[in-house]
Amino acid sequence: MNKTVNINLAGIFFHIDEDAYLKLQRYLEAIKRSFTDSQGRSEIISDIEARISELFTERVKHDKQVIGTKEVDEVISIMGQPEDYIVDDEIFEDEPQNHYRSKSASRKLFRDTDNSYVGGVSAGLAHYFGVDAIRIRLI
Repeated sequence: MNKTVNINLAGIFFHIDEDAYLKLQRYLEAIKRSFTDSQGRSEIISDIEARISELFTERVKHDKQVIGTKEVDEVISIMGQPEDYIVDDEIFEDEPQNHYRSKSASRKLFRDTDNSYVGGVSAGLAHYFGVDAIRIRLI
């Protein structure tokens, strides 16, 4: 005879086996540890819990069914391992980083075929000199 635990995961009520509950709890704690000091950590965790809840709902056939370790293992295999959730905080920075380009890279002479009328020569010259293409075409 196994104990069952009642859990509320993303607003949905589930009956889960005690061993499966402990496994799920360890999994969620490992994911939380991988998001330490990340911006939006609580929102990301709640989204992950919501997805786990959806996956459990797909596997439960009736309200009285108990979720076992088999279902938890299936969900973990779908969701991925906690190491997959390690995030680089630089992708969440609000301020864009300054990228410095050399003068020679920004002043390259080319034919601009995207903004061309005939061959893109006037649009390319306009880009090179930093003026409007219509002025070059008028000249």
